[in-house]
Amino acid sequence: MPIAVLQGLDKITARIYTFEAPVDQTIGFGTLKVTVKSCRKRPPEYPPESAAFLEIVEQRPEQQPNALFEGWMFASSPGLNPLEHAVYDVWLIDCRTSPGGASGARP
Repeated sequence: MPIAVLQGLDKITARIYTFEAPVDQTIGFGTLKVTVKSCRKRPPEYPPESAAFLEIVEQRPEQQPNALFEGWMFASSPGLNPLEHAVYDVWLIDCRTSPGGASGARP
């Protein structure tokens, strides 16, 4: 199963978190719920590139979910199609086929 390696910045604490998100599973990052719908990586004979289709929803306590982002993110160009949020940034680092290497605590 493909796994997206993501990083998230909490702008309040200025901390960066690295986390893995398996395709079609939702993970939490602060008040955000991140779902990776697809994660693809170029073969080794091509220039390196990873791309993931993400859905990001903000879920605050006792409020309706608010869809913030739906689209492709590219590891080589995080500013091309970024998540725009006052407190959090999320970007793609890599796509892999099994867990390992990048892990970290989430807020």
